[in-house]
Amino acid sequence: MDKAWHKHYPSHIEKELKIPDKSLPEMLNDSIAKYGDHAALHFYGNEFTYRKVGELAGAFTAALQEEGVEKNDRVAIMLPNCPQYVFSYYGILQAGGVVTQVNPMLIGKELAYILADSGAETIVIYEPLLPVLNQIIDNTSIKRVIKVNLEGRDTEDSLAIGFNEFLRKAKRPPQPAAINANDDVAILQYTGGTTGRSKGAMLTHRNLLANVMQTYEYFKDAITPGEERFLTVIPLFHVYGMTSCMNLCIYTGALSIMLPRFELEEVLKTIKKVQPTSFPGVPTMYIGLINHPKVSEYGLNSIEICNSGSAPMPGGILRTYEEKTGATILEGYGLSESSPTTHSNPYFGTRKPGSVGIGLPSTDYKIVDLADGVTELPAGEAGEIIIKGPQVMKGYWNMPEETEQTLRDGWLYTGDIAYMDDDGYLFIVDRKKDLIIASGYNIYPRDVEEILYDHPAVQEAVVVGIPDPYRGETVKAVVVLKAGEACDEKELIAYCRENLAAYKVPEVIEFREELPKTNVGKILRRKIREESV
Repeated sequence: MDKAWHKHYPSHIEKELKIPDKSLPEMLNDSIAKYGDHAALHFYGNEFTYRKVGELAGAFTAALQEEGVEKNDRVAIMLPNCPQYVFSYYGILQAGGVVTQVNPMLIGKELAYILADSGAETIVIYEPLLPVLNQIIDNTSIKRVIKVNLEGRDTEDSLAIGFNEFLRKAKRPPQPAAINANDDVAILQYTGGTTGRSKGAMLTHRNLLANVMQTYEYFKDAITPGEERFLTVIPLFHVYGMTSCMNLCIYTGALSIMLPRFELEEVLKTIKKVQPTSFPGVPTMYIGLINHPKVSEYGLNSIEICNSGSAPMPGGILRTYEEKTGATILEGYGLSESSPTTHSNPYFGTRKPGSVGIGLPSTDYKIVDLADGVTELPAGEAGEIIIKGPQVMKGYWNMPEETEQTLRDGWLYTGDIAYMDDDGYLFIVDRKKDLIIASGYNIYPRDVEEILYDHPAVQEAVVVGIPDPYRGETVKAVVVLKAGEACDEKELIAYCRENLAAYKVPEVIEFREELPKTNVGKILRRKIREESV
């Protein structure tokens, strides 16, 4: 029987998809066969055809194999958006390796943990980040460092080999690994854990291919294969950028217009010059664009469709952006554990403000009782959203207990509170209890708290998100100092800057004599949050 949301699907949109037994490198090869001479990547005026992308990815595969990298070895990528990201990503996968996605903003303990937990022995890293890596490399398994200089030249360095020099290590053609798409892990996508430790979501080749195919099928009325131009400014190390920009572009033969960061003037000039047709972004990007005094002079009307994810889109921003640009913003929903997309407002049908839309093809979802996690709730009643589909992860890397908590009877338990209306449209009521989302970045309070607890003057600390007109949310820490110790807000913020990625650093620190707690001594984060809003 059709689900409630299936009635919105027009006849030419498939409700259920058959996902072929194909790896991501095979997906790339299919596109090379179809679009070999088409431009695949555009980066500051330089373009690479699909055929050239295949050649360079193959050279990277061969160089890895020459160095002894084998199937299932983890290889970390710590790069901003750039062509070398794509070459490395597909080169690793073709060798049968597992890409470990690393946020280039991570430093210190955060970076050391992910590299050590994944067991990666090779890392592809942006050259200016080498000092960050060198500080923690002894606490990891890293043996091989490949550096990327965005000026396209290799520089002298005894600790790392330049990207171009590494490609020259290949002595024979690449030997594509035999890949079981259904079972072999392609990506370790790290996300937060209930215990405070980051969890590596294991995404298989089938998971990732499925989500690309689901997205294309859902939006195929807006996508002409071989003709689209995607503005790729959301980071590829984020699961949203990886799927909705890089992999979807490869699948559809589109041009990926790559920028390493969101700098407003640069983005506007790029839009005017290259005229993208699609722009996957986050709300803060759209806010920046519409607040530019001369936005109307940059030709944003070339962009036909904008997908918004990672954070809630304020209704007023959506309306203003569409009025100024003529584009359509479609808000969606997903998780690292689901490759990521599960829902979106449809291009082919009704868009409901405040909703994240309906399920993508081959995606099932329901709202269950928060207490028992089983009883399905009627329309309009809020509970936990659980999801089933081919895009749902295999599990968490080396975390069987966390996997059992999250994957139950084939369902992904998201921890997000939502309700459905009678039409099957999903409305998110609350995010995972403690998660802070600032400018589209996920911030887990425990990560910040652990750094604060390392400060010699801090006795107790709790971190919450507070409203921010630009970032959506920002980080606030409430701290109790040890008796006899002195420390001010400026000092603690500086300490956090030394030990945390910039987007995680608290904007506000409040000092108290004591924190509210339960009768068993657990800090009442909820009460702190309520008092801070």
